[in-house]
Amino acid sequence: MPQTRFFHLHLISDATGETLINVGRAAAAQYAGIRAIEHIHSLVRSPKQIDRIMVEIENTPGIVLYTLVDRKLADLLEARCAELAVPAVSVLEPVLQAFQAYLGARSTGRIGAQHALDASYFRRIEALNFTMMHDDGQLPADIDEADVMLIGVSRTSKTPTSIYLANRGIKTANLPIVKDIPVSPALARAKRCLVVGLVASPDRIVQIRQHRILSPNGEERNSAYLDRHEVSQEILQCRRLCAKHGWPIIDVSRRSIEETAAAVLALLAERRLGPHT
Repeated sequence: MPQTRFFHLHLISDATGETLINVGRAAAAQYAGIRAIEHIHSLVRSPKQIDRIMVEIENTPGIVLYTLVDRKLADLLEARCAELAVPAVSVLEPVLQAFQAYLGARSTGRIGAQHALDASYFRRIEALNFTMMHDDGQLPADIDEADVMLIGVSRTSKTPTSIYLANRGIKTANLPIVKDIPVSPALARAKRCLVVGLVASPDRIVQIRQHRILSPNGEERNSAYLDRHEVSQEILQCRRLCAKHGWPIIDVSRRSIEETAAAVLALLAERRLGPHT
């Protein structure tokens, strides 16, 4: 088995660093057998902070990715990295240049502008509060207040997918499908929300459930919970329910939470656009 290689990845931001973290991890994930040791430097807004960071970079050289709106700080960082022969890449600069060329306007240079307390921000907070209150079948009478309702058997990632969607401003509820137990009648009556069934292969579900039970906080379950035949019947019940009502189904067996959420968003956009004429 090949040995994993490691490298140092310095992520330097004048804001929270979320953009950099996502970009850095997406890029590192493309290299099998190589893992990044992340050094996250957020809220960097002074030359003194750059000095401290450079000491760490000198001790653990690697790749430097940065988002610094202040051009003087960016130039200082690039010059210091050049002295150490360390690559320093501005993640936003090429994008900002493309925007400037197309829009014919310069950027305002506002630090952390994407985190402004605007209507979009408060919509996300409202969505997150709604999602937490409607997790795992809670408050079923409010189903039609949701933008999206995720249904599926245990361990189909309903809750984390719901939270991810809420962070995108989508009010998301979720409901477990339990073998031989009918779902709330309110679900069938729902007209406003998009109901999506999440399924996975029986083997995948059993594997995840086994890990869950063996974890330190695992719960005791009956034998049917891990029985492949019983799990198959649970999944079949979910598929039949979705087929009966014409609800779309997403197989999450090989999907990440982000990929599942992207598929849900695509379905939601398609639904809002309505049928093609």
